[in-house]
Amino acid sequence: MQQRIQYSPALEPLVQFIEDTPPTEILDRTLEKLRAGVPMTTMLTASALAVTRSSDLPPGHHGGPLHPVAGLHAINKLAHRLEGEQRFLPVLQHVALSNKHIHHPEMGPYTLLDFSPLDAGGVEATKAAFLHSCTRGESNKADHFFMWLWQNIPAIEAFDLLMSVAIPKNVLDDHYFIYPAFTWRALEAIGREHTAVLMRPAVRYVARFPKAPQSHEIERLIGEYDLLNVVTRQTTDDDETAAIGTLGEAIRATEDFNSIPVMLAQALANGLSLDGTGEAMSIGAAGLFMRSLTGNPMDVHLHTSANLRRYLVRLEGFSLKNKLLALLFWHTGPEVKSTQRRMEPAPQPDPMAVAALPWRSQDDLLAALSQSIYDQPPTDWSKVTNLGLMRAVPEVKITLNLAQQYVNLGYDPEVLMKRLSQIVCRDNFTEMHAYKHHQAIVEEYHATRAPWRGLHLIAGCQAAAISHGKNMENYNGSMDLLHD
Repeated sequence: MQQRIQYSPALEPLVQFIEDTPPTEILDRTLEKLRAGVPMTTMLTASALAVTRSSDLPPGHHGGPLHPVAGLHAINKLAHRLEGEQRFLPVLQHVALSNKHIHHPEMGPYTLLDFSPLDAGGVEATKAAFLHSCTRGESNKADHFFMWLWQNIPAIEAFDLLMSVAIPKNVLDDHYFIYPAFTWRALEAIGREHTAVLMRPAVRYVARFPKAPQSHEIERLIGEYDLLNVVTRQTTDDDETAAIGTLGEAIRATEDFNSIPVMLAQALANGLSLDGTGEAMSIGAAGLFMRSLTGNPMDVHLHTSANLRRYLVRLEGFSLKNKLLALLFWHTGPEVKSTQRRMEPAPQPDPMAVAALPWRSQDDLLAALSQSIYDQPPTDWSKVTNLGLMRAVPEVKITLNLAQQYVNLGYDPEVLMKRLSQIVCRDNFTEMHAYKHHQAIVEEYHATRAPWRGLHLIAGCQAAAISHGKNMENYNGSMDLLHD
């Protein structure tokens, strides 16, 4: 008789608590445990393990463990930046989402079974067998092979193999790339001992049909510019500032996303480092996000996946081929490429509109900026037939202009990031998208040089205005329980 996977005696009771607690009680009872001393990272680990074991991946990408696990890195970082009992809010949001998916009829009841790894005849043979399973959509068989690989080769080598399949499938859905990459990153916080379990649904997801189409244009660029041989510089320095700025501004102003990989390949061939190319891509991502007319609060992958790709480009042990593919495939995801059809002319925000704003002190401007986010008009869901077609309301521009003024005046970025941290904790509509974007703008601000780093703060304010108020049920319920 098959048995479901089991966790360590220290974690199993907490995992079962998240699995078994009724959704109507999960906020109250989780807060009790946090107040009683359960560490936040331990609670998040249990949440990820619970949603991985007890919820199934639906045919699309909404549901199951995908978004809770992909959001784990951002939630953990945010919780440790907040103060007082506010730090519990993102943890409560994560546990509530995992619990919701476990109890949702589209995803449960479900259990992830324990089974034996499958050896196809050694390392190389098992790698080949895994790749062959992916071409046939044999996700269960691929899971067996990969369980053996986790046990018999370095974890980074196995991850690199998985991403060699995942990155090209970004063309079909951004989440083929996002799910395994964010899972790997989450393991930095909760411990690599959970790698094989948390990666199992990601492996199955990446291995399922359809397989990735041929990427002739990307492969042509790698060959034409001889990137596997000429790219030898990893880290950036001050000598690259001008080239990074030129490339970032060119991406920011482009009207044709298909030109982006050509720009990146040319810059790499001309000697720009991998890190510098990633930084330029990030600058362009922030600029394109601000040009976007989207009103879909989940439509943040353009910026979030640029941040994730920068992480992978810096990852020791990740192959040069996959680093190049991570950069060159950035524009291909459907949720990224759709931005091209709904953009305003560059630059955004409108410099004249920003210049016309009255001067305010830092405190007054921060208050006005925050209020502009709180005052965003409510969404009439009866008129929303397709979330992906939503357009931002005009009031989002108020926030965008105020954020640009804040940056122009040189006001304290950390104060604004702290305010955005508090605001993002209200969201339980976007299934972790708002949290991932917020963490991305924090990281990208600190990893981007002047004068472009402020673009990330402005984009963070725009995203907050788009997502605020869509659904704050968990936040409202939690605030009734919290002391501050």
